[in-house]
Amino acid sequence: MLPLSDESRRPASFPAVTAFIIAANAVVFLLELAGGDAFVTRWSTVPADIAAGRHLETLISSMFMHASWSHIIGNMIFFWAFGPEIEDAMGRVRYALFYLAGGIVSALAQVAVDPTSTVPSLGASGAIAAVMGAFLVTYPRDQIRTVLFFGWIGRITFMPAALLIGLWLFSQMINLGVVADVQQGGVAYMAHVGGAIFGAVTAKLFERRDRDESSTGPFA
Repeated sequence: MLPLSDESRRPASFPAVTAFIIAANAVVFLLELAGGDAFVTRWSTVPADIAAGRHLETLISSMFMHASWSHIIGNMIFFWAFGPEIEDAMGRVRYALFYLAGGIVSALAQVAVDPTSTVPSLGASGAIAAVMGAFLVTYPRDQIRTVLFFGWIGRITFMPAALLIGLWLFSQMINLGVVADVQQGGVAYMAHVGGAIFGAVTAKLFERRDRDESSTGPFA
């Protein structure tokens, strides 16, 4: 499944913070390509370092880094599908703080799974999972324009946000149970689950008190 956009509503204004975060991810990825392994090693989150109180700045830097072109493209597509509406619901400042907090909490969740691990962790997935968790409780009935893949064939359909995000979260929890003891690098499923739970639990705390839940206007 690849979510593309919310077909039920449009933000009241252009999602500037979401766009800025996407641009920041792109710039950092270019820095990764230029800096090579040394850059990735320095700015990725290493659980053993965090558990020892070292390189705490990587809890933030790592959420703007990605392992490959497919990694960053996939993450940014997911982010653009859900981010603008949550930015509109929270307001720009609260949304920016929420995104950063979600990324930090998701990274700490991954550290908690194995605080002795020396495998670097990087990616925006945990912060984006927080945005998806917020979307799940804020707009559960919205119809999400989604590409469903059957092998190499893709078909566009519409799915309720609760179903799409629920299936995604279920798959993360299943995979977490399968790979929790694996010590090699791979997908940080605990970061995804931790981020989504954080987003779902705290979404209402970050919402604007004056938000219009019925906003359906086009980007401005």
